[in-house]
Amino acid sequence: MHDHAATLQERLAADLDGWFPELIRSRQDALFGGALRMVGNRQDAEDITQETLVRAYRALSGYPPERIASLRLEGWLWTIAANLCRNRHRGRMRSPTESIGDRDLGSPEPGPERLALDVAGQELLAAHLAALPWAMRSAVVLRHVVGLPYSEIAEALGRPVGTVKADVHRGLDRLRSGLVEEEI
Repeated sequence: MHDHAATLQERLAADLDGWFPELIRSRQDALFGGALRMVGNRQDAEDITQETLVRAYRALSGYPPERIASLRLEGWLWTIAANLCRNRHRGRMRSPTESIGDRDLGSPEPGPERLALDVAGQELLAAHLAALPWAMRSAVVLRHVVGLPYSEIAEALGRPVGTVKADVHRGLDRLRSGLVEEEI
């Protein structure tokens, strides 16, 4: 296969150190955005993004090239990230130290769409998303923020596809009803 047609997984399998910076460049913003919406705190999301990439590199460096080439990269990365987010969320639940005002669900560099959004609406959406139970929140974020297919969300969260679909549906229903009550 010609290099220009090779997938990132195939490139990583052939030259992990040479292509890992491309993995970082192409995935870090999505990882950060999804983690931020799951944990609701910018510093935690930055830490989780960095730790996900460190763990990914460590794992890949121990895999044979055939395994790397056949990875479903998005789902695999989100398995790592979702576990880190869940662990951070559990730690926060045991010792909550932040208020809703500390939550920041924006992107690292706001674009025109973000700047056009109503700040109060963003904060309200963030509060309602943060109030969802973990299973619903993580499923909604991975489906509607990250854009993963249900099969990869199920893999990332270690849950059956039907359960993930139900979590997304129920989570969206709760978000809608909560936002309607607030009259956004």
